Amino acid sequence: MPIISDEELQRRRQEILDGARRCFAEHGYEGATVRLLEEATGKSRGAIFHHYGDKESLFLEIARDDAQRQADVVAEGGLVEVMRDMVSHPERYDWLATRLEITRKLRSDQDFRSRWQEHQKVLDEAVRKRLLQNKDAHRMRTDVPIEVLHTYLETVMDGFITRLASGGSTENLEMVLDFVENSVREPLKGS
Repeated sequence: MPIISDEELQRRRQEILDGARRCFAEHGYEGATVRLLEEATGKSRGAIFHHYGDKESLFLEIARDDAQRQADVVAEGGLVEVMRDMVSHPERYDWLATRLEITRKLRSDQDFRSRWQEHQKVLDEAVRKRLLQNKDAHRMRTDVPIEVLHTYLETVMDGFITRLASGGSTENLEMVLDFVENSVREPLKGS
């Protein structure tokens, strides 16, 4: 058996993730059968599950990758910037159309919920850190606890994702995001 370099192994894993992301976007979580995953990734069932174990682990790895990418955006510009990125680059987030299926699984499957929450910790921590930095820099309102602002922004993002996933109009979303951003900022003196 030939030895595969770390770069080649990483390239194969990324090809699987990219193809699986497209497959989940097109067919949903439940509709993304093993046969469709094989077609989308160009890899055999054995190759896919050698790297990711099972369909749920593959799906959660995509979620982990997205959470890390979003956490990086949050660190630079905040959670609202993640939502702006969703409007500007919908192709990066098209797999989130599975959000309704995810919500159902989060409600009905305890193991899935624990694994999902573990993968999302990096994003939660980045949002919390960004809010605290803004508070320390006096760019964040102080009349509302950080935990409430965090929950507010997460709730807005959940609704935002649902709107995008359901094909809702994006016409006024930039203005909505401006409003959300201003709602958590420190009010100007004399306002």
